[in-house]
Amino acid sequence: MTTSTLELTTARSPRTLSRRAGFWTAASVAGISLWTSAAPTTTYPLYASAWHLTPTATTAIFAVYPVVLVAFLLVFGQLSDYIGRRAAMLYGVGALLAGVLLFAIAPSVAWVYAGRALMGAGVGLALTPATAAVVEFSPLGKAARASSVTTAATAAGLALATIVGGGLIEYAPLPLHLDFWVLLAVVGVVFGLVWRLPRHTKDESRGPWRPRPISVAKEIRTLYVASAVAVTTAYAFGSVFLALGAQVARQLIGTANIFVIGLVLAIMSVTIGVTAVAGRRFAAGRLVLVGAVATLVDLAVLETSAQLHSLPLFMTATVLGGISYGLLFSGGLGLITAHAPAHHRGGTVAAVYLVAYILQGAIALALGLVATASGLGTALVLGVIVIGSLALLAVLAAGALMAKQVEEV
Repeated sequence: MTTSTLELTTARSPRTLSRRAGFWTAASVAGISLWTSAAPTTTYPLYASAWHLTPTATTAIFAVYPVVLVAFLLVFGQLSDYIGRRAAMLYGVGALLAGVLLFAIAPSVAWVYAGRALMGAGVGLALTPATAAVVEFSPLGKAARASSVTTAATAAGLALATIVGGGLIEYAPLPLHLDFWVLLAVVGVVFGLVWRLPRHTKDESRGPWRPRPISVAKEIRTLYVASAVAVTTAYAFGSVFLALGAQVARQLIGTANIFVIGLVLAIMSVTIGVTAVAGRRFAAGRLVLVGAVATLVDLAVLETSAQLHSLPLFMTATVLGGISYGLLFSGGLGLITAHAPAHHRGGTVAAVYLVAYILQGAIALALGLVATASGLGTALVLGVIVIGSLALLAVLAAGALMAKQVEEV
């Protein structure tokens, strides 16, 4: 089944978006998914202070998100392959709208828990079809750039979360709510654009959708393993950097200004986007290999910056981390999106995200526990060991894949 048969075989009304506009709309869904997921991060300390929350309660706010997201990936990972990318994205962005609204009006922590659960559901429903749709709305013959655009969009979402959120919290009124009202407006605009995407033409031969285990086609399982390892390494490194980087930055810069810290952390996100765009001309396997090696180097720089309390080294680690993340994520997605069967692309991409989010959540939780029990330095050392091991696996997977491709030629 071709891309056009799957998604775009429908009579276009005057209000239906063009293929080019559909491409950027799908990318914007990926961007707001990451913006929404990261938006509450800078607000957690304010909730703890305003509502006298225990560390356990604050940690639970974070934990609700990945738990719900993984559950939705497991159950609904293949949904867009049956009902279409547009419909699945509408459900997901609608859930994001509801979740952000609850944060915007939250009078107590119970509302925040519910909002975080809806955010997890929204990203679980929206990110997979958005990733697939970017490929399917790509200009003819240029689908290879889809992974770089998706990577850049998610990086932009993360950067906006830290910059907009940090700025509004630090300098604007209503620090618990205003940044979520701004985000709500942005998500609302994206929802309107998704509504105007071409409608899915149902393939009667596939039957109705029902919950089923995520599966990967046998012929692309080697590609899947390499893709999953690459994306997981990027996500795991990102979780370590975001979880511990703010504390390291605060110690090195010597400020509690949330906006300043947000700007420092946004350097990594901007670097991710620039790297993804710059690397779009190179083969996905090569991007993964170089990204994994860069990750190993960056982990050493990050640990050294913490040991020596060196701000220049930390800034170097931030930029190098953005480069390695951008190469790994863009290359990992490129390996799978370009080769997955069109009729099963959503489920295959979901399988990659599923592994990445499960391990990201587990690593972040483990490092949080270690940081609480033994201190930031010990947690950072553990993070370097774990992420370094994943990066070595990515090197091996990419090397094996490139060797196999050479043999086939």
